[in-house]
Amino acid sequence: MDVGIDRLGFYTPKKYIDIVELAEARDVDPNKFTIGIGQSKQAVPDVYQDAVTMAAEAADKVLDDDNRNDIGLVIVGTESSVDESKATSAFLMDLLDLPEDVRAFEIKEACYGATAGLQMAYNFVAMNPDKKALVIASDIARYGIKTPGEVTQGAGAVSMIVSQNPHILKLDNKSVYMSRNVGDFWRPTFSKTAFARGKYSNEIYVEFFTTLWKRFQEKYDMTAEDFDTMLFHIPYTKMGMKALRTLDGQIPAAHYDKLVEHYQKSIEFSRNVGNLYTGSLYLGLISYLVNGNVQPDEKLMLFSYGSGAVGEIYSAEVVAGFDKYLDSEFIKEELNNRQKISVPDYETIFSEELENAGITKLEDVHDKFYLSEIKESERLYKKVN
Repeated sequence: MDVGIDRLGFYTPKKYIDIVELAEARDVDPNKFTIGIGQSKQAVPDVYQDAVTMAAEAADKVLDDDNRNDIGLVIVGTESSVDESKATSAFLMDLLDLPEDVRAFEIKEACYGATAGLQMAYNFVAMNPDKKALVIASDIARYGIKTPGEVTQGAGAVSMIVSQNPHILKLDNKSVYMSRNVGDFWRPTFSKTAFARGKYSNEIYVEFFTTLWKRFQEKYDMTAEDFDTMLFHIPYTKMGMKALRTLDGQIPAAHYDKLVEHYQKSIEFSRNVGNLYTGSLYLGLISYLVNGNVQPDEKLMLFSYGSGAVGEIYSAEVVAGFDKYLDSEFIKEELNNRQKISVPDYETIFSEELENAGITKLEDVHDKFYLSEIKESERLYKKVN
C-alpha cells in the first residue's frame, strides 16, 4: 500500500517588506541580504495572526467535504506555540469543523517538528488505511528589530493531508535520523524572540547533512544519482546550498548541475516569504512542484533539520498527475497579490500585540481566521463568515 501526501496547502500573511529597503534602513549593503543571505521579501504577520490562525488558513485550503470526516489524526509542528499547555491543534477543532474522534496534538523540536508529524502520520495511515492525517507546519520566525537574524525572519504555514494512494507524493519509508544536544539555537519560555549562534548553527546543519547522507547511502545502497532532486530545510535560501555544495566534485558534474538547477526552483517561494521554521522544507517542496519542470515518478531526497538538534533524511517519489491536485496558479496569485509595507510600518506591527482583555476590530482583519480577543488570559479565535 502506498502512503504519502495527498494534498498540500500553503498560507503566508498578506503583508511583506522588501529586503533591499530593510538593508538600506539598517545601513547594510543590500547585496549582503539579497545575495549573501539570498532573500528578496519577508512576510509580516498582522497583530491578529499567530501560529493558530496561520495553521487554520493553510489547512482550510486542503480540507473539503470529501476528506474532512476521514481525518483521524491532527498534528501541528511549531516552535511558535501560543500556549504552554494547550496544543495548537486543539484550537483548530472547531475553527475547521473537524470530527471529534481524532488524536490532536502538537510537536515541538525547532524546525523538525512537522517532519516528525509527517512520519507519525505515515505510520498512522499504514495502520489505519481508511483514515487520513492532517499535518500542519505553522510558525513565525522572530529575532528582533536590528538583530543579526532580522533578515531571516518570516511567517507562514504549510498543510499536508496524508493518506493511502496519495495524489502528490509517495513516501518510500526509507529514512535515517539522528539527535544530539546542541546549543546552536534556542528560545526560552520568557522570550518572544530566538537566540542563535549563527555560524555554529550553519556548521552543525552541514555536519548533520553529511553524516546522515553517508548513512543513508550505506543503509539503502543508493547514491546521489538515484535522486532527481534534493530538497533542504531552508531558513534562508543560501543555507541549503551550503549542504548541497558538499557533493560538488563527489558526483558526476552533470548530475550535480542538475541538482543545483532543481534546488534553485525549490527556493523561489522561500526567497519571497522568508523563514517558516517547521514549514521551510515543505515550502521548498511546494516551490519545486510549482516552479520546476517536474517529471512523473521523480525521486526526491528531503533533508529536515531542527536546531537543538534533530536531523532526518528521507526519500519520496512524485506521483504522476500531481499537478491536478496542487493549485499552482492560486499559490502564485496569493504571493503576487500581497501588500508591500514600509520598514517603519513593519517595525510598528512587530512591536504590537493584543493584550489581555484586548479585542480585535473586525475591520482590521483581512483573512478568514483571526485572534478575536484575549479574555482572562485565554486566547479566543473566530472565523470570518
